[in-house]
Amino acid sequence: MGFDHSKGKVLVVDDSPEMRRYLQTLLELNSYRVLTAGSGVEALQTLISGADPDVVLLDLEMPELDGFLTLERIRSLRPDLKVIMCSGMMDAACSRKAIRLGAEAFLVKPVRHLYLTAALERCIARHPLHHRAALRPEVIPFPVTRPS
Repeated sequence: MGFDHSKGKVLVVDDSPEMRRYLQTLLELNSYRVLTAGSGVEALQTLISGADPDVVLLDLEMPELDGFLTLERIRSLRPDLKVIMCSGMMDAACSRKAIRLGAEAFLVKPVRHLYLTAALERCIARHPLHHRAALRPEVIPFPVTRPS
């Protein structure tokens, strides 16, 4: 049985195969395990089928089911799942809406490595399972008796 040295599992959702490959490579080089989905529908199917990522990196502009609708459906399926949204354009209204819908962060593409890493680390540090694993077991003091 091998030891898992990954920092966490990320589901990358983007309709651009090039962007998915870029983000997957970037994340894997930084010791994350990566799942990918080419659409919001595929991402939801991945989650429904039992995938358990720590964070979803979700593109805003996608055909069929955009990032906002996908985020709303992720929230109904997995309310505690951390989501980082990204978009090719910086729009303050979109950023505010993403945060209001429950996104942890909103990044502008091309995603800068430093911003992505910081957002992921913040999300994973807040992930409920990560917190539980990081907690030290409670120490219960036992009375010490001296031999008579």
